[in-house]
Amino acid sequence: MGDQQSPEEKFKLITRNLQEVLGEERLKEILKERELKVYWGTATTGKPHVAYFVPMSKIADFLKAGCEVTILFADLHAYLDNMKAPWELLELRVQYYEQVIKAMLESIGVPLDKLKFVKGTDYQLSREYTLDVYRLSSMVTEHDAKKAGAEVVKQVEHPLLSGLLYPGLQALDEEYLKVDAQFGGVDQRKIFTLAEKYLPSLGYTKRIHMMNPMVPGLTGGKMSSSEEESKIDLLDKNQEVKKKLKKAFCEPGNVENNGVLSFVKHVLFPLHSEFIIKRDSKWGGDKVYTDYEEVERDFAAEQIHPGDLKASVELALNKLLDPIRKKFETPELKKLTASAYPEPSKNKGGAKGNPKQTADEEEVIPSRLDIRVEKIDMRGIESQAMLLCASIEEEPRKVEPLDPPEGSAPGDRVYVEGYESGKPDDELKPKKKVFEKLQVDLKISDEFVAQWKEQNLMTKLGQITCKTLKGGNIC
Repeated sequence: MGDQQSPEEKFKLITRNLQEVLGEERLKEILKERELKVYWGTATTGKPHVAYFVPMSKIADFLKAGCEVTILFADLHAYLDNMKAPWELLELRVQYYEQVIKAMLESIGVPLDKLKFVKGTDYQLSREYTLDVYRLSSMVTEHDAKKAGAEVVKQVEHPLLSGLLYPGLQALDEEYLKVDAQFGGVDQRKIFTLAEKYLPSLGYTKRIHMMNPMVPGLTGGKMSSSEEESKIDLLDKNQEVKKKLKKAFCEPGNVENNGVLSFVKHVLFPLHSEFIIKRDSKWGGDKVYTDYEEVERDFAAEQIHPGDLKASVELALNKLLDPIRKKFETPELKKLTASAYPEPSKNKGGAKGNPKQTADEEEVIPSRLDIRVEKIDMRGIESQAMLLCASIEEEPRKVEPLDPPEGSAPGDRVYVEGYESGKPDDELKPKKKVFEKLQVDLKISDEFVAQWKEQNLMTKLGQITCKTLKGGNIC
């Protein structure tokens, strides 16, 4: 198909739905001469979820435009990120990623013979690459390295050296994969600009960088592998998909931070060039849309009900997931899934009279709380803040809301450092007093950081803070 298109048509297909392209003119020049070579990398950490269909649909666009596409399974990057897994588990996760991403691509009709799959450690441990890491580390400042990884690498108060190396390695990948362009989310923009700044210093060509927008999760914030309720797993059963979509943020007429609408825009329309709203005949019957902007206009005008939108997305999504679920029904892939992502260990002894009780149910740990950033209105000024507050027990009693990091959005999950991967309780039973037991150790530090047992309260963007109440209790 790519051979029959003009350079202008290829450019339009390659760049559609992207939020930003760094190096547009260079991209146009290459397309006039030959096919573009592009790569997309993914760190093999949490389980891929339905938001991965967003880059997959762009990869489909790249292939339709005749591009040569490489997919990198970045196992070394996964190891370098602070909150990730040991080598033994990463090897299993590389295998899982390869199987599930191939299944996703097959589900949307992408021919695998047009793609090249590479594992990071196949070349990142070579002598040449290692020497370039040292060369780069002698040029990149600690400030630039930390800034580049701010939105990708887990941010902690005392960062490990491994997290500072991460952005430089991603920059070097462009040279060692011999590509013209790197494709990723706009959250990687700072890594891309670091690559543009430093690769020429090593004598390597500055590459093109193409960025997808960040698609909201079902709760309205970023869809995340570590936030169970914000994502739909690729292997979730039909009833689980229905349950999660039912809870999804989809306020009537609101097109902002709407993960359901975003899925229609960035996945369903690029794949099918149309979207069908399924509804009862008494409400007008089914309607076929061939333009996403019309869907958004009708939803904003409340001519599409959120329930109908969710039901229609559920139907389309299950069609994409069916072949993936079927592929993973084999004993081999069931075993791989269980090994790569083992369930939390059970309390084998259990409580007397209740052998089914798990350790997580008995243990009062912060991951059992589902704390979110909310929008509040104080004296007519809207801002993002926490429903949690800090207080000082003195006369008069002082109380103030906690502050999430700049750039936070309603729905962003708040977690305690070290407890980010647990699943919150569906409901906090008053008799169990889970929050009350945890609240005893919730304090504001001398540095005005919210903490539980001296572990920071965080969102994906950084620490939760308090303006003035040093040493206060959190309630």
